[in-house]
Amino acid sequence: MPRGTAEDSGAQSGVLSHAGGGGPTVLRILLGAQLRRLRVAKNITREQAGYAIRASHAKISRLELGRVGFKERDVADLLTMYGVTDTEERAPLLTLVRQANAPGWWHKYNDLLPNWFEVYVGLEEAASTVRTYEVQFIPGLLQSPEYARAVIMLVHGGASASEVDRRVSLRMARQQRLIRPDAPTLWAVMDEAVLRRPIGGPQVLRAQINHLLEAVELPNVKLQIMPFDRGGHAAAGGPFSILRFPERDLPDVVYMEQLNSALYLDKLDETDHYMQVMDRLCVQAYSFTESRRFLEDLREELSG
Repeated sequence: MPRGTAEDSGAQSGVLSHAGGGGPTVLRILLGAQLRRLRVAKNITREQAGYAIRASHAKISRLELGRVGFKERDVADLLTMYGVTDTEERAPLLTLVRQANAPGWWHKYNDLLPNWFEVYVGLEEAASTVRTYEVQFIPGLLQSPEYARAVIMLVHGGASASEVDRRVSLRMARQQRLIRPDAPTLWAVMDEAVLRRPIGGPQVLRAQINHLLEAVELPNVKLQIMPFDRGGHAAAGGPFSILRFPERDLPDVVYMEQLNSALYLDKLDETDHYMQVMDRLCVQAYSFTESRRFLEDLREELSG
């Protein structure tokens, strides 16, 4: 997401009783986390758990991270091994298996989505807050259709017109989340270089700036520009995003996109560090009002 290119290339023992409405990706993560708590509470190793369902310890690890789908039979066998034998206790988790295996709206784009980015789309769909810092492209959730097409063509210049159309459609479908009743807060900080780089040419960039000015009218969208004259800022390491969820069982997730993969961080010390960096970026960047004025001035400059 955040870089706007990935579509172009993924110890308590109580039983979870409410999973929220975050979609299949989040439900898998919640279910996996609960299975891990149950296993750890019984001092059962991943190897022992894997043997119980005729799988490797690596598969147990992937299940507990929510990175793969669940088989109801496997979860039932694990619950028995973990001592959860009461029907009423088992029912919520087995129901959760069926919900977690239901395809998300993005399923019809599976042929376009690498596995590592499909995970991100599911997390983005479930997040209550998305904070992102970008140095090269407009964040995917804020791209205009013309700008998105130009970015996609950088990577897929040889793709058919219908494939490019579908990739643009996917990006625009992700943006619908911003105008729904349960819309997340999107807080983006962009380096000035993003807006000086004429992706698609001056007309496309001017239309993109208009799109940004319209987007910041939404009550849940915040945008700040990091100007060139503030060069020694906090995020010297590059772009990243932080996602926060309404479900209390889910930790914040830091997402960093690479050329053909992505890094997901969810340990508290790691996510806290990135949150501190993001907070410092917001202090160092132009304010919301200054950023809007910058966009208006740049639009005027491009119209000259």
